[in-house]
Amino acid sequence: MSKSEIEISGYRPGAIGRVAELHAAFYSRHWDFGLYFEAKVARELADFQERFDPALDGFWCAYFEGRMVGSITIDGGEMGDGSAAHLRWFIMDEDCQGQGLGRRLMTEAMAFCDAVGFERVWLWTFAGLDAARRLYDEFGFSLCREITADQWGKAVEEQMFERLR
Repeated sequence: MSKSEIEISGYRPGAIGRVAELHAAFYSRHWDFGLYFEAKVARELADFQERFDPALDGFWCAYFEGRMVGSITIDGGEMGDGSAAHLRWFIMDEDCQGQGLGRRLMTEAMAFCDAVGFERVWLWTFAGLDAARRLYDEFGFSLCREITADQWGKAVEEQMFERLR
C-alpha cells in the first residue's frame, strides 16, 4: 500500500459501523473490552454525526481500495462555545499501522483545529497505546491528567492530553 493509494474523505454510508468495528476489534483483542465499549463508540459517534456542524466539527476517514482503514474526529460542538475541541475516535486498522497514515489523519485534524481557531484540543486515552502517544507528543499535546478507572470492564490508567494554542 502506498500513500497515493489512500483516499482521505469525510462521512460515507457505513462509516459509523466501520469505526465502531475497528475500535471493537482492536480493543477486544488487546485490552479485553467487550460489548459495552463497542456500543458506546457506535452510539456516541452516531449522536455526533446527527449534530455534525462543518464549521466546528471534522470527521476524516482513510480508505484503501474502497475500505475504511482509519478515522479521526474533531468534536468542536461538544463545548458549545467554539473555544475548544475534543479529538475522538482515532483508530487505524492494525494492518495499516506504522505506515504514516495516522500521522496524515492527525495532520488533517490539527490543521482543521488551527483553521477554526480552537484555543484548546483535548483527548482521553489510556496508558499503553504507545504509537498514538508518540503522535500526540509530536503534535504538541501534553499529558495533563491521569486516573485509574474501570469504565470499560477492567481497570486502566486513563490519560487526558491537551494541546493549547
